[in-house]
Amino acid sequence: MADRLRIPEVLVDWRTRGFLETGGPVPRADFAAARHSLFDGSFTWPIMVAKRAELEHNVATLARFTRDHGLAFAPHGKTTMSPELFQAQLDAGAWGISAATAGQALVYRELGVPRVLLANEILDAGALRRLAGELDGFEFLCFVDSVEGVRALDEAASGTPFRVLVELGHAGGRTGCRGLAEVLKVADAVRASSGVRLAGVACYEGTQPGADEVRAFLREFREVAHAVAPLVDGRMVLSAGGSAWFDLVAEELASLARPPAEAGLDALVILRSGAYIAHDDGFYRERTPYTRLEGELRPALEVWAQVLSVPEPGLILVGMGKRDVPYDLDMPFPRAVRRGPEGAAVPLDGVTVVKVQDQHAYLTGYGLRPGDLVSFGISHPCTAFDKWRVMPVVDDDYVVIDVISTYF
Repeated sequence: MADRLRIPEVLVDWRTRGFLETGGPVPRADFAAARHSLFDGSFTWPIMVAKRAELEHNVATLARFTRDHGLAFAPHGKTTMSPELFQAQLDAGAWGISAATAGQALVYRELGVPRVLLANEILDAGALRRLAGELDGFEFLCFVDSVEGVRALDEAASGTPFRVLVELGHAGGRTGCRGLAEVLKVADAVRASSGVRLAGVACYEGTQPGADEVRAFLREFREVAHAVAPLVDGRMVLSAGGSAWFDLVAEELASLARPPAEAGLDALVILRSGAYIAHDDGFYRERTPYTRLEGELRPALEVWAQVLSVPEPGLILVGMGKRDVPYDLDMPFPRAVRRGPEGAAVPLDGVTVVKVQDQHAYLTGYGLRPGDLVSFGISHPCTAFDKWRVMPVVDDDYVVIDVISTYF
């Protein structure tokens, strides 16, 4: 069992969107203990819910995958920014939690996350000074891809040096050195500094267009790792892996986490997948490695919203907008409809979301009437959790058995 995080108390009251608790502030545990049904009048619409069984399944699935492949796991916390879910991931064996920004890393520090991998460059002098003062209390790694980045870290360091991974990128991709020569240039700058220590190398394969390109990039990354290894003091750290290609990351890099003679390395290989915990009904449903592997991930988020108007044949307006659901990759996916206070949810076919505005979703199709409750799956969980500061967790019967919080 992992150390317990310092999870702030959550109070449900008038400030908690979607909850209709009319009394004074109610602690999360007390609200969950009441075992409200999602449909008993304790909530208003729209509301996003997390499904407990699916969350637990997904956490266990990736924990097993990384364990079976000898990989360490630092799931990307930017997906949820939820301490309750961080705790579940750490309890399942995660090495630490990945962050995308200094602000996220500082939130993790306040929560007591023991190991943080900032999977990005950081040049913010103020944030670096703050982090420098914390380095004696927790394990921290970050990326660097420029001499300027090394200089920023060196100037902010005080006492314990920053440990860095030089990032390899690719043409047209995101951050990262373009090629081995640039990686070695940055690594040399790290070794010449007094406030920065070279821990290893990192990459992100998710901006490659397909499997062949991912494999080629990961093989280039292996070559870079071998070239940099003699410059690293102690056990080398390697990191890669989003949520679309982690099977290929394991195939190409897992041997570096073990010490066979032909590998020439005995590295700590850290996978960083994050969206897996909630999965989805869109982008990751189509791109998950479990289209190639045995097993599955399960969509864990639903949004329930009410039909407000059917003003003309074939047009349905639902009270759900850009503040409530992600819409950056795909529109939400209608899944089921529930009619009346005692009605059961039945599958919904032939209805499509075609547009989302601030407070309305436009649906085309037939068979829905004003007042109906519709459940929607989502695409891209990384832009779903940030819309809800507090979210109910439900069991298979839509009884609320917990409440999670987010800190974006």
